[in-house]
Amino acid sequence: MNRLRCIDELVEEFKDQRPIRGGSLIITIYGDAISPRGGTVWLGSLIKLLEPLGLNQRLVRTSIFRLTKDGWLTSTQVGRRSFYSLTDLGRRRFESAFRRVYAELYPEWDGMWDMVVTTQLDNELRKVLKKELEWLGFGNIAPGVMAHPMADMGEVTSTLQDLCVQNEVIHMHSQLVGSQTSSPLKELVHECWNLQQLSEDYQEFLERFRPVLRAVEAADELDPEQCFQLRTLMIHHYRRVQLRDPQLPEKLLPADWAGTSARILCRNIYRLIQAGAEQFLSSTQETADGPLPEAAPRFYKRFGGL
Repeated sequence: MNRLRCIDELVEEFKDQRPIRGGSLIITIYGDAISPRGGTVWLGSLIKLLEPLGLNQRLVRTSIFRLTKDGWLTSTQVGRRSFYSLTDLGRRRFESAFRRVYAELYPEWDGMWDMVVTTQLDNELRKVLKKELEWLGFGNIAPGVMAHPMADMGEVTSTLQDLCVQNEVIHMHSQLVGSQTSSPLKELVHECWNLQQLSEDYQEFLERFRPVLRAVEAADELDPEQCFQLRTLMIHHYRRVQLRDPQLPEKLLPADWAGTSARILCRNIYRLIQAGAEQFLSSTQETADGPLPEAAPRFYKRFGGL
């Protein structure tokens, strides 16, 4: 079976970077591949999976230890084998983060804004909450006022509860009056969210993976291992850019927004290679009960449907 040179080049490029952040790549693999297939894997098979991507056994073990210490993973010993599973907290973190990665293109916006007023908090707690809300895509539209036009209410509520500030902030909805594309509104968006840097990062993603799409489309047959490697590195790259995307409504974004093209490109490649990647995972990864279970139905709903 012929291997595609462009995928080998992506792998070599990843292996050449310094430092290789093993924990970050393992998070990508758990979120993209292991979580929908039970969330548990034998450490030995995971080590073999990661070795071709430049992570030696020592780096994998160190990274797994840190993820376990940080509450992402938990281990179970069966004989001499260690099996690592997502903790309940880790699973919630993965689902929160990766839900945005595989979401459909922009839903229709109804003109509502979600607002959190933090002026009653002390400075240190306000800084902590500001950082958490920014991770959810909120912008600081005025001193002590964070806002987002399409926030995930469940995530916002959980964040306020986790920080025990739900009774110390003012959380409200605001209805936009007037045009959803007015100049003052566009200016506010430009001031509160760094869309220029994000656009450049999306453009880099497009330049890197457009030639890959052409090569995959032209291939008569795809190597399953390369399908897995491409899917992993593509989602790893896309995730790091996309999780900094505030997920604003399309009406508030520039007309030529590169994030839209990047999502479509990622979706199209993912659809072409997912079967091969799943085949490779089934043939190489083990749980305490044998091979990985089949992917959960939600897996096939990624990007609006695989």
